[in-house]
Amino acid sequence: MPAEGQSRAAWLTPKWLTVVGIGEDGVAGLGDEAKRLIAEAEFVFGGTRHLALVASLAKGEARAWPTPFDTEMRDVLALAGRRVCVLASGDPFFHGVGVTLARKVAVESMLVIPAPSAMSLAAARLGWALQDIETISLHGRPLDLIRPLLHPGSRILALTSDGDAPAAVARLLTEVGLGASRLTILEALGGPNERLRPVRADVFDLEKINPLNVLAIEVESISEARILPLASGLADHLFEHDGQITKREIRAITLSALAPRRGELLWDIGAGSGSIGIEWMLAHPSMRAIAVEADPARAARIRRNASNCGVPGLAVVEGSAPQALVGLETPDAIFIGGGGSDLGVLDAAIGVLPANRRLVANAVTLEMESLLLSRHASLGGDLTRIAISRASPVGSMQAWRPAMPVTQWSWVKP
Repeated sequence: MPAEGQSRAAWLTPKWLTVVGIGEDGVAGLGDEAKRLIAEAEFVFGGTRHLALVASLAKGEARAWPTPFDTEMRDVLALAGRRVCVLASGDPFFHGVGVTLARKVAVESMLVIPAPSAMSLAAARLGWALQDIETISLHGRPLDLIRPLLHPGSRILALTSDGDAPAAVARLLTEVGLGASRLTILEALGGPNERLRPVRADVFDLEKINPLNVLAIEVESISEARILPLASGLADHLFEHDGQITKREIRAITLSALAPRRGELLWDIGAGSGSIGIEWMLAHPSMRAIAVEADPARAARIRRNASNCGVPGLAVVEGSAPQALVGLETPDAIFIGGGGSDLGVLDAAIGVLPANRRLVANAVTLEMESLLLSRHASLGGDLTRIAISRASPVGSMQAWRPAMPVTQWSWVKP
């Protein structure tokens, strides 16, 4: 601990890099320690706007970020050991440059002084409890990412990229039946030009929106709205498909067998509509999936489904397995759909799967079932027979119509 009368900065002198969060109020919103560290820095990095805000304070060489932005931080790293200050918007570790720097610089070499994030400021203006709402960054990211959060009654704070994004989100809300949702655009929070403007999504008419904005959404729904439930086994009609889809009940059982864990990568081989990979990714924002599909029309359909279900990051590989599997990132889990019968695909999947990772294969054909029975006999695992029947009209009455039964083999590689 620092001695009495010794500043925290002096105690942390080995820290050559200072990261200072700054708001729209510029120098006026900084504490004494942040002001001193900026003034003492030999080099000050930041966006053109940030550098202008501290121009009266900074004495060192000002360096604006290059275009395009260098995520490798070469210019900063080249000055390791010198007194370097990096300016960031608000909280540097909330979708900020601090996250990028922490991947390159040891935390022992950094001193970070955060300011309130845009989300904190927005919640304070609206009187919303941050722990009770959804927050998402759409800055430089697809707007479709907001779709899984769109539930009736939910409150969302979305950090956007520019002045056009709020109108685009309003159009998306209206298209999916959520046009009655209440929006508030919070512009230039914390600065002299701060402004809050409310509007309904389906009558959005605001203009000249400051590119530095947070979009607050209070979701209102109609009965026909397109809502993505939280449970596995989304309704089949939520996916565009040509019949090549793992039906919802089978899909729910399959996702349970695949047992998604945070940060994992799934291979969905013979992806069809992409429903398995999409629901895998919906389980958590950290989830990733690669859909392998030989048919170009289906591959295009998978991409549309992924965007419409809020997981535009689903990777689609066009090609036939097992050849299309060569060079792909090693998976944590593999799913093989029910229509195949290629021994090479199954054995290639078994071969590439790391130890203690999971494989699930579904069979609806006798040929594929035979392969699964053989692999179960030699490798073990679990076999499950899944039979689903649905009531449908028979004349003026109802009767059960059985769907094709599915044999499922699930296996953890030793």
